[in-house]
Amino acid sequence: MGGNDARIQAIKDVEAYVPPAVSFMAEEKPGEIFGENVFSRAVMQQRLPKSVFKSVLATIEHTAPLDPLVADAVASAMKDWALEKGATHYAHVFYPLTGLTAEKHDSFFEPIGDGGAIAEFAGKTLIQGEPDASSFPNGGLRNTFEARGYTGWDVTSPAYVLENPNGNTLCIPTVFVSMTGEALDHKTPLLRSQQAMADHAERILRLFGHTPARVVSYCGPEQEYFLVDRHFVLARPDLLNAGRTLFGSKPPKGQEFDDHYFGAIPERVLGFMLDTERALFKLGIPAKTRHNEVAPGQFEIAPMFERANVASDHQQLLMTTFKSIARKHGMECLFHEKPFAGVNGSGKHVNFSIGNATEGNLLLPGDNPHDNAQFLVFCAAVIRAVHKYAGLLRASVASASNDHRLGANEAPPAIISIFLGDQLAGVFEQIALGAATSSKSKGRLTIGVDTLPVLPTDPGDRNRTSPFAFTGNRFEFRAPGSMQTVAGPMVTLNTIMAEALDHIATELEAAVAAGTDFNAAVQTVLTEIINTHGAVVFNGDGYSEKWQVEAAERGLPNLRTTLDALPELVSPEAMELFEKYKVFNHREMHSRYEIGLEHYTLTIGVEARLTHEIGATVVLPAAVRYQTELAVNVGALKAAGVDADLASLETVTGPLGDLRAALTTLGAALAADAGEEPLEEATYARDVLLPAMAAVRTAADALEGVVADDLWPLPTYQEMLYIL
Repeated sequence: MGGNDARIQAIKDVEAYVPPAVSFMAEEKPGEIFGENVFSRAVMQQRLPKSVFKSVLATIEHTAPLDPLVADAVASAMKDWALEKGATHYAHVFYPLTGLTAEKHDSFFEPIGDGGAIAEFAGKTLIQGEPDASSFPNGGLRNTFEARGYTGWDVTSPAYVLENPNGNTLCIPTVFVSMTGEALDHKTPLLRSQQAMADHAERILRLFGHTPARVVSYCGPEQEYFLVDRHFVLARPDLLNAGRTLFGSKPPKGQEFDDHYFGAIPERVLGFMLDTERALFKLGIPAKTRHNEVAPGQFEIAPMFERANVASDHQQLLMTTFKSIARKHGMECLFHEKPFAGVNGSGKHVNFSIGNATEGNLLLPGDNPHDNAQFLVFCAAVIRAVHKYAGLLRASVASASNDHRLGANEAPPAIISIFLGDQLAGVFEQIALGAATSSKSKGRLTIGVDTLPVLPTDPGDRNRTSPFAFTGNRFEFRAPGSMQTVAGPMVTLNTIMAEALDHIATELEAAVAAGTDFNAAVQTVLTEIINTHGAVVFNGDGYSEKWQVEAAERGLPNLRTTLDALPELVSPEAMELFEKYKVFNHREMHSRYEIGLEHYTLTIGVEARLTHEIGATVVLPAAVRYQTELAVNVGALKAAGVDADLASLETVTGPLGDLRAALTTLGAALAADAGEEPLEEATYARDVLLPAMAAVRTAADALEGVVADDLWPLPTYQEMLYIL
């Protein structure tokens, strides 16, 4: 197809859309299908010998070492259950440093002598697999000739059966490590950091007189995403290859009316949502909330809180499920942080809390938080952790794609600060002066309509501009990008909390050993923390220019880009922190840094080559055709003795010249030597390629506004965002 034929055909195909066959069965009850494809505790209790079940449960609940002797019994029961579910294969599912999910499928069935086959699945196969460790990002931990790596069964994350119309697969969540035991994935450090945080949280609970159950961190990710008709995506090489539009002028109507947020969900989108939720329910993923987001074509799903490790696995599975079911409905699900310029991007807010089975949520303040010393200690630990390691938190969300989103008035700034709200801010202000004696109370809101009830109000407002906000019983980390795994931020949060809780526990233990009254010791520690680390608390407008100045005066880092943030990973303080709490050794930290640089460079490199290709082979020819049409028209008018208006021709000729010049500059930049070291290449991508790409886009977007619509080849923003 030439010119805008592909674009016009895409619009026609959208209009001809026919919904897929209905997935729900009339007799199906949503509550009954939840977890039906999960090898859950209930299934294990039913199928495993009692002693084996108790052993496995002790590992899950109390982090007791896994008894290898139970593996054969578990494998046999898991195999029989999966075969009953129609599974023919099994796969160790792991999460390498690509940020995506990886899996290798093997059949249960092995041939036997009589020409038949028998299903086999031994304990050793359940516990360990061996994928190639050199073919995944490893930051120098593995060479090509050092290929051996292992997957290891994570018993704390349940196995599940993944359905496909042509057959099902048993999926077993695993860690992925090198032959030397170094982490090549996101799950391994998450489990290590969880263990470190729990050890020191339990020290504090014992000081408060408890005999605590195992403490865990909880995560509730809010996933934002865009839906675009797939016909449009196939006509946009940038969306197809980079996940975001590299060209596109602002549509006449964007999000300025605020009419999409929480609006009525389009029928086609609601059908997709219902289909995904059914699939998620069967996989035991507790999808809770769905709604339209701010930008046109943008939506959100929010699962309920789960243990961080399980939440991370479920989040990856959710993204895979959304991608596949969106295509079933003729759409593409876009998780890029900024797929469309000029409208809100997408984040993945990580709601973080810690707790256990005996003391509950340790970040629950109660009605009178000034009297809740235990809560104040854990809240103070968060304040210390975020202030002391703000740079690491920023590094945990750093990527080329998230750089497009952070700092705009749609996402928190790159400055990491904490919003506590009026109630807690007041309590900690009192603590800083000596002791807290009161808390702001909840209120009552009378609307003025007799038929409406009096509504209770919270003791403080919410702040959507804060990157790390207390929201009643948890902290919401709003900086993570929609495309990234939640494991990265959770590893950092767990580790910095381990350090803060270790510090507090050590101070309290020493004070009590010296004969100090426990309550007095708590007061001393709280006062020291808020006076030392209170600069990180900010309840104002994080989008304002004044905050940029004030944050600098407070000494808070403002790491605007990925290349500003990544060096935090290999700072002496970070290396010492992660090694002390046995989350990463120095080699692993350096590998994460190297992989971050490599991914940044590769991402921008792909986008730069796409920009040049589309600009030179799609946009430029369309503009030249229109310029030629106008020039022919001018010549014809002059030949007929009619005065020709050159304004239209000049309107095209100016940006067309700009486009040619920008393409020449970008082509030269792509051909030039970017350096040999990873940091040199990444810096070149940021300082040379990105500006050159921006110049090409500026010229191309200007042309989109003047070239005749019947010649413009790329689906436009107003088509992609509004035709669904």
